Amino acid sequence: MTNNQPQTQLPASQTSVARYALGGVLLGFLLPIFACLCLMMSMFAGLSSLGSSAASSASTSIDAMPFGSTNSQPTAQYVSGPRTGPAIAIVDVSGPIVTGSDSSNGLTSSGNAASGPIVKSIKAAAKDSNVKAIILRVNSPGGSVVASNEIHKALKASGKPVVALMTETAASGGFYVSMAADHVIAHPDALTCSIGVIFQLVNIKGLSEQFGIKDVTIVSGKNKDLGNQFRDMRPDERELLQNIVTEMYEGFVTIVSDGRKLPKDEVRKIADGRICTGRQALSYKLVDALGGEEEAIAKAAALGGIAGEPRVLQYRRQTPFSTLLGETVVRQFLTALGLPVSAVSPFSPNERMVLEYR
Repeated sequence: MTNNQPQTQLPASQTSVARYALGGVLLGFLLPIFACLCLMMSMFAGLSSLGSSAASSASTSIDAMPFGSTNSQPTAQYVSGPRTGPAIAIVDVSGPIVTGSDSSNGLTSSGNAASGPIVKSIKAAAKDSNVKAIILRVNSPGGSVVASNEIHKALKASGKPVVALMTETAASGGFYVSMAADHVIAHPDALTCSIGVIFQLVNIKGLSEQFGIKDVTIVSGKNKDLGNQFRDMRPDERELLQNIVTEMYEGFVTIVSDGRKLPKDEVRKIADGRICTGRQALSYKLVDALGGEEEAIAKAAALGGIAGEPRVLQYRRQTPFSTLLGETVVRQFLTALGLPVSAVSPFSPNERMVLEYR
């Protein structure tokens, strides 16, 4: 006899769920393998690069290692225009300005505007005979006095016409570095100005007394524990710090005065720490024009003597993974895995004693 009983079939919804579950399992299995392959490829690429550089150099510093690298040389990436011929180089100052190299987790950048890579990018653009002008694209609330000065000096020493483009924010240190430009363009709604110096300390004397915490500090001189957070600041200490802040402030005023060809007394009238929009900055004669990237490229081309559409390049340092996959892909990949995008904590001005244009 023939068995004509119908076979049992899963409902369509259950079949779909099963397929998604199987896909999830396969994705979970393949993702770590993909990550390992990318890591190995990046390491081989980095080691190959190291081998090439070692052949032309007798010594290689530890900073040249492919992972944890903080000294990677910036590269010029094509943005727009002709593929050959005279070019304009864009250098970004994006994020809080900090000294030294860009601390990172080896995969993505920290999000800070570190003076080391920025200065290297400026120098690389300056050495390129095809680069006729530099656009400094600024989106920064400011930061380190020393780092701001390093970037400013590098721009001045570049020997190329410089156009500063203030985008969303170019305040304090972001404004300071822009003063090295031959022409300054600000977005009408950009937040800028904030000319001044700040030095912040935290005092927890009252809180420590409330909880019975006693401070024991042994010093070699009366000013060695300057800024001790467990006691009130003495008048002579406050005067000492105020003198330092005033000295830095006068340096800032001088930079603005020289950059904008304005008398120092006129600069001081608006150099009280106030922020202003791009429109207000134009009325104060602190910028030359309002506009965006299109206007900045046109002005840089004119200053660099480039006829017709200019070739636009962007100088920046890339991490090994972002070189292979692209920065956006790397960030999405890390986020999907629940890993931190950066090894650096968010910018906190009170983590250390430091003078800042902020």
